[in-house]
Amino acid sequence: MNNSNELKKYKELEEENGKLKQMYADLALDNKMLKDILGKKF
Repeated sequence: MNNSNELKKYKELEEENGKLKQMYADLALDNKMLKDILGKKF
């Protein structure tokens, strides 16, 4: 495997990692909002 292939693969993994981090952040925020809503007394 040459350097350009390795670099390309690294960039793809980095991009995917960023997407997963964003997904996790969105889910964590949704979870917090639901807990806040459910925790309030109606």
